[in-house]
Amino acid sequence: MDNNYQNSELEKLEGEVEDIIYRNSENGYTVLEVNCAGELFTAVGIMPLVSVGEALSMLGSFVNHPSYGQQFSVKVCERSMPQGAAAILKYLSSRAIKGVGPQTARKLVENFGDSTLDVIENEPERLTAIKGITLEKAKQMSEELSGHFGIRQLMAKLQTYGVPPQCVVELWREYGKNAASMIDENPFILCSEQFSVPFETADLIARKQEKQADSIFRIEAGFFHILEHNKLNGHTCLPKDRLCSACSEFLELPLERCSQVLENMLASNSLCSHNLNGREFIFTPQMYESELYVASRLIAMLRCPPNVIEGVEQAINAIEHEENIEYAELQRQAIFEAASKGLLVLTGGPGTGKTTTLNAIIKILKKNGEKVFLAAPTGRAAKRMSELTGEDAKTIHRLLEVTWDNRDRPVFKRNEGNPLKCDALIIDELSMVDSALFFSVMQALPMGCRLILVGDSDQLPSVGAGNVLGNLIDSYAIPVVQLSEIFRQSMKSLIVTNAHKIVKGEMPALTQTDKDFFFMYRPDRESISSTIIELTKSRLPDTYGLSPIDDIQILCPGKKGALGTLDLNSRLQSALNPPDELKPELPFNNKIFRLGDKVMQIRNNYDTAWVRDDGDSGEGVFNGDVGILTRVNRANKTLEVRFDDKTAKYHGDELLDLELAYALTVHKSQGNEFKAVIIPMYRGAPQLYYRNLLYTAVTRAKSLLILVGDPSVVEYMVKNNRRTLRYSGLKYFLIEGSK
Repeated sequence: MDNNYQNSELEKLEGEVEDIIYRNSENGYTVLEVNCAGELFTAVGIMPLVSVGEALSMLGSFVNHPSYGQQFSVKVCERSMPQGAAAILKYLSSRAIKGVGPQTARKLVENFGDSTLDVIENEPERLTAIKGITLEKAKQMSEELSGHFGIRQLMAKLQTYGVPPQCVVELWREYGKNAASMIDENPFILCSEQFSVPFETADLIARKQEKQADSIFRIEAGFFHILEHNKLNGHTCLPKDRLCSACSEFLELPLERCSQVLENMLASNSLCSHNLNGREFIFTPQMYESELYVASRLIAMLRCPPNVIEGVEQAINAIEHEENIEYAELQRQAIFEAASKGLLVLTGGPGTGKTTTLNAIIKILKKNGEKVFLAAPTGRAAKRMSELTGEDAKTIHRLLEVTWDNRDRPVFKRNEGNPLKCDALIIDELSMVDSALFFSVMQALPMGCRLILVGDSDQLPSVGAGNVLGNLIDSYAIPVVQLSEIFRQSMKSLIVTNAHKIVKGEMPALTQTDKDFFFMYRPDRESISSTIIELTKSRLPDTYGLSPIDDIQILCPGKKGALGTLDLNSRLQSALNPPDELKPELPFNNKIFRLGDKVMQIRNNYDTAWVRDDGDSGEGVFNGDVGILTRVNRANKTLEVRFDDKTAKYHGDELLDLELAYALTVHKSQGNEFKAVIIPMYRGAPQLYYRNLLYTAVTRAKSLLILVGDPSVVEYMVKNNRRTLRYSGLKYFLIEGSK
């Protein structure tokens, strides 16, 4: 058993399998009963092909499932084939081997006793002595039993390197009994997208096998690793020269050798190359095809637009008369573009009338009899879109009817073969949409459908790879209307006017005390922290009637360091939700979760169960969702969190998905709007202190914005116009396609 696990704080459980309660044949997840010295326990985990009668040695921990009670959550499982005639009979009678039932099992054990399994595997011809077993059937039984041994041995071998059991299941499903020899030949197959084992793990296995450091397999895996790693930094591709030098440095190999292997990969189409603006870039095939598809589809929409809606000018005039408003020139242009060309990017900062323009577009499209769908990248953004338009809006994932494969990757039911049933699709907060998700949107878009894309190009780009909104605007190939005029009613808001100053590189007004934007000078960490706590706990609630939990949000440039979210969340929890005998709390992973805490989901978890207020139920809580802890059960180590109109249950390792959310990073706040926002202005990691991040933070505030700290930090951020460089092909594919 893996020494890494042996040294951890996991418990050990040994016994014989009594019953298989449930098994997922796709990923090997199993629920079973195990007999440990006469006492039955329920064990759960990835345990493929485990059968009744087998002896198990498991490492894991006891957890309390909210519905099923105490279970042993298995992290590592070692299997021993049944020993002795009685155990072998139980094993074979459970139909562990295809074609062998209780009767055949009894005959086998009566004939071969304790040696039954050895005879089946190594001397199958002897089985023909039993009536009803042909030589062909005997060989099939032998192959299947060998498979059981094989996957057990493969799992034991790979778990010593930390390869997860689910990956072993997929390896066996893909290569069968050849899996071990395939890994012996090329351990870097583990790094493929199908298996997703870290490069470092495969490299360790290769070193143990004394493989050559400059093997083709290792260098190819190195290139894929660098490209995949850079997706996390937002890049959909990399310049060829940078990629080669990075691979050479990463693998500690000569540049010439890496370049040679890259040329072979391009020749075999393992990677794709494209000249973008005079420089050669390298893509993974999937990302290359995705960005090419999006570009070609958008160009096709421009060349074959939907039918022009007649009488748009009269419709605009009628709306102006009905609602007693007057559209600005650019607003009227946007409405015309949406109604005539059918493809529009509508962008602009706060107070420039995006929502007013969008509402007019929706009204005209619906009056024309068109079915209009609205979507946004996050649940909160979709909810806000619904509130501003009065129309139903969904998350993009929900709109595309997402399901999840056995590796928790999104699979959309809506696609080219099953497109959306709408005449117009409007997507808000496009700056948050990455290349992969936008590709899925374009696949699901029916022919002849209008597409209106709304966003603020000055906000932070998507967390995922790509810069879709920026690429569309910068290509000049797509109709774009950029609203820039701040309307009179919005001019009264210092939040709005200061946000526009920040975008222009001008210092915001910090001295006014009679509007909605305030600066409070505090010289050091402690005074900044105490002021933020005082504002949140008492001053803002007493002055404006704001709820410290529901209405006030602290936003930080980063997570770590002084006045990062980790620091402030600990302090704010102590101040806003201190320990109380009447408030149960659960210590977990160096954190304390207390009844009433404000928490955030930090990654997509598609298995977390939830129930809505109307009784509707489902699974899946998503990265960035913010809620309140409504129930804490320390004995069962379970939590319940209310997210808007639904309550989700957490148990076991699912608690790793939660963090305190009194303070959020600016990145995590995208798509949200809060009544009051407080931002600490204290020097931290330079790469997080730049203009677009400050602008994004300021524009999260709806009614009140307070900066607390040093004005020189504000000035530094305003002057630092370091836009994050993102390599992407979409802009250039659009330019090429539009010629």
